[in-house]
Parts: sequence; structure tokens; C-alpha cells
Amino acid sequence: MQMRSVCKTLLFLLVIFCFNAFTVAAQDDDDVVRVNTDLVVLNITVTDKEGQYVKALKVSDFKIYEDGVEVKPNMITSFSLQESPYAAVVLLDSSGSMEARFSLARSAAIRFLDGLRPEDVAAVYRFDTKVERVQEFSGGRDLAPLAYGIRAKGMTTLHDAIVEAAKTLGDRPEQRKAIVVLSDGIDTFSKASSDKAVESALAIGASIFAVDMSSLETPGYAKRQSAASLRAFAEKTGGRFVATPGGPALRDAFTGIANELGQQYTIAYKPENQKRDGKWRTLEVKVQGEERTVRTRKGYRAPKK
Repeated sequence: MQMRSVCKTLLFLLVIFCFNAFTVAAQDDDDVVRVNTDLVVLNITVTDKEGQYVKALKVSDFKIYEDGVEVKPNMITSFSLQESPYAAVVLLDSSGSMEARFSLARSAAIRFLDGLRPEDVAAVYRFDTKVERVQEFSGGRDLAPLAYGIRAKGMTTLHDAIVEAAKTLGDRPEQRKAIVVLSDGIDTFSKASSDKAVESALAIGASIFAVDMSSLETPGYAKRQSAASLRAFAEKTGGRFVATPGGPALRDAFTGIANELGQQYTIAYKPENQKRDGKWRTLEVKVQGEERTVRTRKGYRAPKK
């Protein structure tokens, strides 16, 4: 009788274990950003020595290297400039450390929305201790009324916000995708790591444009931490880092980001290496011509079987 009771207990514990394992696996699967495994899409910004956008390039002017091997021209499936619409997610840091600067960040976000072309769309999220959608994707030029009732409070879930933005953008049909972050840059509460945030953006081909909202009053070490964190997100994904304490420079920066997204070249190619091994593939893009600066993402992680 006692043996039967022990067996029942063990069976119950096994069922509980299996259920929990399934639940965790389902949660992990929910965290996966879905990727188009057939194509690699690159959004590329090209500037001259004076920082002006170079607009008249042809596909033959570009050379793409994956893991040091040049992508053959016949593997390139599409090429465009300007005509392609883009989808963007604006992430507003509404944590307690942003209290004195949140209204300025909100105004800068409106400036970005003002720069949308008729075919472009943007969604707006806020993040503090949690990540919350403020505005669905639309071509609207103003923030939803909900944005004006936000009060800065709580911790900072910057990494989680980037992962959520990548998931949202992953469902969009546009080839050009961007995540625009306004933050003081120091994550204090995310479940996701900074590496996962970067890989989530890279998986869907999204560039991160990061604006450092650290004030001049922020202590030196914390300000350097903020700048380093945000700069890394931008550089690894082919976006841009903007360091500004605010004012007209901040508003102009957002006008510039919207303008840049409209000036990018988009190239899609089919990788010769079709192995689904989960390994990192480095990317490099070169453009013919002297003193031209090329900015795009540094690589991507191949899907797993």
C-alpha cells in the first residue's frame, strides 16, 4: 500500500515537471523573433566626406561580403533607394530617471513622426518597469492622447523594450525597419540581455537609432555608461547614435533620423551558405568611390533547424 502511494506521488511529480518544462519551452518559443531564412536584407546608408547622402549609386557599385566571401551578383534579389516604405517603432523611456526629460523626449518623438512620408508607418511604445504600447502602427503625425498622460516612474527595461519592438516589426511587410530609442541608456530591470536585444533587431534586419537623453547633470560614470550602451546598439545594427543633452539639437536629430531612413539603399540577397546551424555570420559592405562612409549591420545569426 505504501509502495503504491509512493508511486502515485512520483507520477504526480513527473506530470508537474513535464507541464512546467512544456510551459517554459512555450515561453522560450514566444521569445523567438521569426526570421525570413531565405533572404538577408541590408539597409545601407552611404555618405560622402562632407556627411551628405550619396543618392545615385547602382547595385553594381556595391560589394557585399559574408564571412569574408563576396556575395555573387546573381544572388542579389532586390535593390532599391527611397521608394521603399519603412516601419519604425519609437521607444520612449518613461522610467524614473527620465522624469525631468520625458516631456522633451515626447516632443522629439513628435518631431520624428512629422518626418514620416505618406507610405511610412510608426508605432510608439513606452518602457519603465514594463513595456507598453502607446500607439499602433500608423502614418499619423501626432502621438495618441495616451502619451500625454504618461508620468516617468519605475525601473528601466530597455533590453526588453528592444526585443518587444523587434517582435512587433517582425510581423510587418516592409523591408526597411528601424527601432528609435530615446533613453538615458542604463538598463536596470530587463529579463533580456543586451546581446539578446541586439540579436533580436538583427534577426529582422532592423537598425537601432539611439538618442542619449542623459542630462548634463548626470554623473560622469553613469553618463559614460549610458552613452556606451546606446552607442553599441546603434553600431552593431547599422543605425546611428546621437549624443545630445536636448534642446534644438535633439529635435534636429530626430528630423535627421527620419530623413536618413528615407535615403537608405535596401539590398536583399540569398546567402550561399544555407546551413541552419545557428552560427554568427559577419557582414561587410563596400562601395566604389573615394571617401565614402558605409553604415549597415555587422552580421546576423543563422537560423537553427
